[in-house]
Amino acid sequence: MKRVRFPAAGGMRRVSAGLSSVRLRATAAATLVVALALGIVALVLIVVLRGSLESSADAEAARKAVAAAPLAQTIEIKSNPGTPVGVPAEPVQPGAVVKGGAVHLYGGTAARLADPDVVLTAEKGDVIKEWAEPGEYAVAGVKVATATGPGMVWSRVSRATAEDALRTMNSALLPGVPAVLLVVAAMTWFSVGRALAPVAAIRAKVADITARDLHQRVPVPGSKDEIAALATTVNGTLDRLETAVGTHKRFVADAAHELRSPIATLRARLELAEPSELTKEALADVERLQALAADLLMLAKLDAGEPLRATELDLGQVAAEESLRARRRPEVRVELDIEPDVVMKGSRAHLDRLVTNLADNAVRHAASTVRVRVHAEDDQAVLEVLDDGPGIPFEQREAVFDRFTRLDEARARDAGGAGLGLPIARDIATLHDGSLVYAGGGFVARFPLGTP
Repeated sequence: MKRVRFPAAGGMRRVSAGLSSVRLRATAAATLVVALALGIVALVLIVVLRGSLESSADAEAARKAVAAAPLAQTIEIKSNPGTPVGVPAEPVQPGAVVKGGAVHLYGGTAARLADPDVVLTAEKGDVIKEWAEPGEYAVAGVKVATATGPGMVWSRVSRATAEDALRTMNSALLPGVPAVLLVVAAMTWFSVGRALAPVAAIRAKVADITARDLHQRVPVPGSKDEIAALATTVNGTLDRLETAVGTHKRFVADAAHELRSPIATLRARLELAEPSELTKEALADVERLQALAADLLMLAKLDAGEPLRATELDLGQVAAEESLRARRRPEVRVELDIEPDVVMKGSRAHLDRLVTNLADNAVRHAASTVRVRVHAEDDQAVLEVLDDGPGIPFEQREAVFDRFTRLDEARARDAGGAGLGLPIARDIATLHDGSLVYAGGGFVARFPLGTP
């Protein structure tokens, strides 16, 4: 009979971590895309704005040079061509003679101050670097015909206004872009969380469903999207699983029940038959069949989730009585270490079966001694059934609780078990809100001292 398995708590934690990872990855991806987009937009904006401001400064410098050109036509320039000219120079009236250096031009009347950003030089003259620094000024020149020959009108416009505008934009972008990214990340995290909320509800419900309550169904969101389709599919799967498991349980219970009578009849006839080696072997086989039918019937009852008829009982007394009733081997002795008054509530029939299965298993695999110990520990009733046999390899300590599982080699001398005793014992422990594990040299069962 195949055991129906559902995700354990650890598996649910991994699923939850997976959902968080999806949420985190979606948030990171959205934030990264927006960051790249904003970075490109900011870079393009800065380049375009810088180019526009520089073009405006160049155009303004050219305009000023063109506007000042008529004022230079009547001025005589007497300087050495090709030599740098110093600025500023004293402004002159139109028609004046300039013997050296450059002149500052001004428009209008003599009452108006000279413009320090417009100078007149010889055609091959050059202004000094401090006056026309490329990084600080936009400079434009216009050829003019002066009274003494060709000259150049130079104009400069400060780039400080453009730099101030760029600094202002940078000061807005530097805190603004991270703020926008933070808002995008928060909104994405919130939106993805809301989108995945139905998935979390489905996961939580599936985590609560066991083989004993397959009638439960996951919630179907009203969004009519892929998640709703997933929930509908899961519910359909649960419907089919519930039907299949129910049919399987009924078959096992019916088969076990129907086999009991003919097996009992066959056993009675063999016991009444003429003793021989053949009848002895047949009787042993019938006994195993009878035990198998009883185990299957017990499993069917456990799987059906029948409520416990719990009473207050002494676990030590149960362990002592059932250990002594276990199948015995002449070379194996059973030692009892029973602490008195380890009282718990449970089903006497179920706990009798648990102790019997554990004791039978220990006797079959012990070398010489089986020790049954009962004590109270941390508000728990603890039952230990230990043997000095070869033990169970670490990697197979959970596999022994699977139905119809039997180990090889060291435990192959187990001739009577069908691989159901330990699964039945664990199911009984679970039914009492307890646990059963293999630890060290034997099996340890723990039960709460309160009501299961």
